[in-house]
Amino acid sequence: MASRARDLLGDVQAAHQFDENALLRYCQENVEGFPVELITFRVLQFRHGQSNPTYCLEVQSTSSVKRYVLRKKPPGRLLETAHAVEREFQVLKALGDNTRVPVPKAFCLCSDVSVIGTAFYIMEYLEGRIFLDPKLPGLNPTVRKSIYLSSAKALAALHSVDVDSVGLRKYGRRDNYCRRQIERWAKQYLSATGEGKLERNPKMLNLVDWLNYHIPPEDSSGASGTGLVHGDYRIDNLVFHPSEERVIGILDWELSTLGNQMSDVAYTCMPYILDLTSNDAISGVEYVNIPEGIPSQAEYLAEYCSAAQFFHRTLVTQGRPWPYKHWKFYIAFSMFRGASIYAGVYHRWNQGNATGGERAQNTGRLANNLIETAWAFIARDDVLPSRPPSALGGAHVPLEREGVAGDMDRGRYVLRPDVQELRSKLLKFIDNHIYPLEEEFNKLANSSMRWTVHPEEERLKEMARMEGLWNLWIPEDTAKRARLLLGGSMGDSLEYGKAQLLGAGLSNLEYAYLCEIMGRSNWAPQIFNCNAPDTGNMEVLLQYGTREQQLEWLVPLLEGRIRSGFAMTEPQVASSDATNIECSITRQGDHYIINGNKWWTSGAMDPRCKLLIVMGKTDQTAPRHWQQSMILVDIQSPGVCVKRPLKVFGFDDAPHGHAEVSFTSVCVPITNLLLGEGRGFEIAQGRLGPGRLHHCMRLIGAAERGLSMMVERAQKRKVFGKLIAEQGSFLSDLAKCRVELEKTRLLVLEAADQLDRFGNKKARGIIAMAKVAAPNMALQVLDRAIQVHGAAGVSSDTVLAHLWATARTLRIADGPDEVHLGTIAKLELQRAKL
Repeated sequence: MASRARDLLGDVQAAHQFDENALLRYCQENVEGFPVELITFRVLQFRHGQSNPTYCLEVQSTSSVKRYVLRKKPPGRLLETAHAVEREFQVLKALGDNTRVPVPKAFCLCSDVSVIGTAFYIMEYLEGRIFLDPKLPGLNPTVRKSIYLSSAKALAALHSVDVDSVGLRKYGRRDNYCRRQIERWAKQYLSATGEGKLERNPKMLNLVDWLNYHIPPEDSSGASGTGLVHGDYRIDNLVFHPSEERVIGILDWELSTLGNQMSDVAYTCMPYILDLTSNDAISGVEYVNIPEGIPSQAEYLAEYCSAAQFFHRTLVTQGRPWPYKHWKFYIAFSMFRGASIYAGVYHRWNQGNATGGERAQNTGRLANNLIETAWAFIARDDVLPSRPPSALGGAHVPLEREGVAGDMDRGRYVLRPDVQELRSKLLKFIDNHIYPLEEEFNKLANSSMRWTVHPEEERLKEMARMEGLWNLWIPEDTAKRARLLLGGSMGDSLEYGKAQLLGAGLSNLEYAYLCEIMGRSNWAPQIFNCNAPDTGNMEVLLQYGTREQQLEWLVPLLEGRIRSGFAMTEPQVASSDATNIECSITRQGDHYIINGNKWWTSGAMDPRCKLLIVMGKTDQTAPRHWQQSMILVDIQSPGVCVKRPLKVFGFDDAPHGHAEVSFTSVCVPITNLLLGEGRGFEIAQGRLGPGRLHHCMRLIGAAERGLSMMVERAQKRKVFGKLIAEQGSFLSDLAKCRVELEKTRLLVLEAADQLDRFGNKKARGIIAMAKVAAPNMALQVLDRAIQVHGAAGVSSDTVLAHLWATARTLRIADGPDEVHLGTIAKLELQRAKL
């Protein structure tokens, strides 16, 4: 029979008691809706579970009785990386706020150990049924079947979560999950056994060797079947509806991470193999006497595999492959991990701080039983049918293939259908609306009215907004932060129809395909509000701005009503080393006074430019990388002087422009400071990744346009009696251009992918490679295109000269090649030392 959640409550164990009055004060201050005027406040402890102590907080007020659940770290010395309640809270919050995965609502996390002695979090109390015995005694066969299939569907829903879109992209590494888990739990087992502890079982060490030898190839790729892993998914960690056979809550997320999800599936199937109440090795319901109504292991797996889908990078796949080939490994892996966990529980019991109390005394026996069962299971000939049963959806389960990891890797850059649609719309928009107007835009940019905005530009921007091609550069996790900060009254403004101010929820990899297309025209990025330096400045405000700063400056930038500039480079020092900058930002009361001279402040000439982000020094005596700060400056502030436009190889890029700007005793309020004094380098590093990789993406597009123009020209012009396209030297150059372009495109896509998966810091090597390769490749391709065009190529009659000038500038503006090469070399030397 099922146990109600309240049936599992008892008095708090002596070893797990804490200051309840301090907890009450904390709850009243931090838990939404927590009663203030109380009649009683009781703390009870859940008796079920062997890990993080879990409590029920029962609060009776004059009008109602409310219950909450608290989970905390155990007292005493803990094994390394264990009992991370902070991670539990993170995953519950992400799933509860962004998905339909059944989890209790997470209210708050407290990392202040002075409150009750350890970190803890508080979540919703779910009134429902918990089945402690996987054989489900006392239930009729129909209910048993429904309970198991509901469990499989809930696991499929959990595994179908797109971790990138819910903010869990960096929750763990996807690749080599089983290999890393084997290493981790082997260390945990060794630390929990030995002299004065549980006797170490040599068969466990042999099991480690067997597992390492039989790791499935897909585990190393981080591709097929990887994503969010619960780590302890079993039927007694599920809360079912009081009267319906559906899961309303998945509990105990202590071991959750990203990785190989088939390990979760195997773990939940262990009751089919092993009965922990028995001393026999193979004693599960599949091999002894399966209770009527409980589906077979194969039927359970078929239900899961047909229901699950997975997101890998930009590819979405429905259905999981039938795990016949590697099922023996996954079950043995689950038992190995369970044995290590039980050994750790027994070790804590010896120390007197195990949550399970007297029940923990048996965990030493259970650990050895799991080891024996793992070896018995490995020795069996057949452990799973080679094909899924069709009765429960097996017909929809794809069969496991040889080399599945390789298959997925070959499709690693395949776009989702919705991103493919965006790409098609973008191509059509540029062909139909931007290319035809380039000449008009250029005429104005070269006239005496060049520092004004062409009226057609605003019309195209409105069209782009309404077609959903607006702010495509904004990553989904960044958009989520903005929604949290700018919610409430701004909710309707952030999303209205297709004109979404916070983009389409793309990853950097997905955006790379679209940004490349925009790079084919110097005018295109601003039409879609994806132009530098505004994207980098908006990213800074999204990442580091306060709500007030975002409302004043970010929202108008998102709407495309204003433009901005980034003022860092200075004429009197080598600004590629930002520690050289001399502009001063001095605190005076409630204001900062700015003095300095900047140049190459892109965007400052634009009549719509209203904001400058200025980097200067707030403390000359601080360590070198803590002297700099960034501050928001209204370009209309007294003392700001836009001195002159600067030209790039004769192009002034009007009406956008690059300016020399002086700051003379410019006074701005202290609330304009970003993040805090001395945080300038931190902000700059955060800005350097995605924003500067955008230049690489656009350069691919510029090279593609140059290549296309070169081919078109070569097929029309004759020299020495035949078409240029028939000349051997041209054919050789054309082939080399295509080779270099494709090599560089793959490098940029890989950089974007690593940026998504690992973040700026870990991807800095590949990003540096892309920043060296992309402009140099674009220059080669554009130079050959110019050569084919002859005199026309160096004139302003084609876009080639302007595209070439932009590409050449980016070898400096995007960070000098020498700096990027130095980064690459240092990382190689570090790798060699390892």
